[in-house]
Amino acid sequence: MKHVTRLLQATWGLCAWAVFLLCGFVALILVTIVPGGGNRERIVTAASRAVFVLTGIRVRVTGREHLPDGHSVVVANHASYVDGPLLNGYLPSRFSFVIKGEMRSIPIIHFLLRRGGSQFVERFTAAGSARDARKIVKAARDGQSLAFFPEGTFTAEPGVARFRPGAFVAATRGGMAVVPVAIRGTRQMLPAGRILPRPCRIEIEILPPIGADDPLFTDHRALAEAARERVAAAVGEDRSEPAAEG
Repeated sequence: MKHVTRLLQATWGLCAWAVFLLCGFVALILVTIVPGGGNRERIVTAASRAVFVLTGIRVRVTGREHLPDGHSVVVANHASYVDGPLLNGYLPSRFSFVIKGEMRSIPIIHFLLRRGGSQFVERFTAAGSARDARKIVKAARDGQSLAFFPEGTFTAEPGVARFRPGAFVAATRGGMAVVPVAIRGTRQMLPAGRILPRPCRIEIEILPPIGADDPLFTDHRALAEAARERVAAAVGEDRSEPAAEG
């Protein structure tokens, strides 16, 4: 019986990858030929959501009423490669994702993400990091809604690591509310070190925003820690120090 279960899981995992590649290919073609940044963002959102719908993954989203009508900065925990497509598919298309700069080295993915409105942050060189940080802050000041995974990476080990300050600097300088988001289930679906995903239920909980009138906005480090604590409590995981990158 165990062998049958493993075979079925492996078959589902291969089919899930096939669906992901198909949706990515269609999205790549469309963002190449369709004009207008807003149109391309909606295409990426639709393609990302289609991955979960077509593979039969149930995604439960709660707290949508906590997303401000205006622009804001979303910060979410990061547990799996699944998290990016997940939030791309289930957050409003107006959110631009801020992604680690290493993705620039993968031309096709970089092109798709860039055409879909994503921005990139260099993590390992001071000059590149400062340059990208200025771009992100400018985007926030211009009123662009942004979405971050402020842990910067993920591991197989449960826990919400320390939040890096970039998202919170952008929020305070842009005067935009910070919306903590808790993701549950993606670590079980595709943890670090695993190749084939497994079917499971996924939950996205959008928590009450921390508004620009909150005293926490006077210190981006205190704001980062407050957001991390709220996300960790909602996820049910906590970790005071970041683990080594997986």
